[in-house]
Amino acid sequence: MAKTPRTPLSGSAPEGPVSDTGEERQGELRPKAHSEQIPVTSSQRSGDPGSAGIRPGVTGSGRDGVREMRPTDDLTAAQRRELIAGMTPEDAERVPELHEVEVPAELQERIEHAMGRYPQLRSAAIPALWAVQRHHGWCSPEGIRQAAAVMGVTPGYLEGVASFYDLFHTNPEGRHRVLVCHNISCWMNGGDALLEAFAEATGADAGEAGHGGASSTDGEFYLQGFECLGACDMAPMASIDEIYFGPLELADAATAVEQMRAGEKVLEDKALGKRPAAAGPEPEPDPRMAKVENGGPAAQPQEASDGA
Repeated sequence: MAKTPRTPLSGSAPEGPVSDTGEERQGELRPKAHSEQIPVTSSQRSGDPGSAGIRPGVTGSGRDGVREMRPTDDLTAAQRRELIAGMTPEDAERVPELHEVEVPAELQERIEHAMGRYPQLRSAAIPALWAVQRHHGWCSPEGIRQAAAVMGVTPGYLEGVASFYDLFHTNPEGRHRVLVCHNISCWMNGGDALLEAFAEATGADAGEAGHGGASSTDGEFYLQGFECLGACDMAPMASIDEIYFGPLELADAATAVEQMRAGEKVLEDKALGKRPAAAGPEPEPDPRMAKVENGGPAAQPQEASDGA
């Protein structure tokens, strides 16, 4: 079953596409299937669930004053129209000031580093959300507000990005994330059976894992059948905590899960970084380029002599 989209904390959806090429280890970000998303007004955060006010599943006030993200699929069309009609400018959350939000130093440093890579700060939304997810384990309302304070944008802007892509989690998921490719190349090489093997090893439901993702009963693992991770040459393969592994055998699933539970390195001999380049050994770098990369001055081309 596909994940239910989450209501934004506030603000509008992102203006135009946001891209990031810095996440080279992970699969391509893809849009989630969306239903309509409606913010909740201040006047509608209280009231009888049976009245025209707040409905079950609609955003309310969470702990520490941070609003929660909940599905709005149970609202009727009439309830949605009434919700929109009652919205006022005061219902939009402003950009949080950095001195108002307690941001972990490591998280702030990662976000500011990402911001320095783009001419427009909003373009750093995706790497900033990756930093949030890696720090908190998911794109929590608290983490999104921290990132918004560092970037100088509204939390609603970042929520719009986080809720759009299926690699961002707006709900707590397993501590370890396993994405098993089951597109055509991996499927023809046993991808479905590999997904079932990971489901058995982690305790996650195989059916749910293959249709939107599922967490294990102990909360340690999140397992999802993924539509192509772009590594057909190593089929069947999987992404485990953002690192590619393959080709995998069915027995590798149990081994990988045991290693993750023990805090050990996973399937070292089958990691993508251990595979040789397709064209053979990498050549030695040009010494002039190495000098520049190490901070030295660029080598100047030699001018032709008069006698040439």
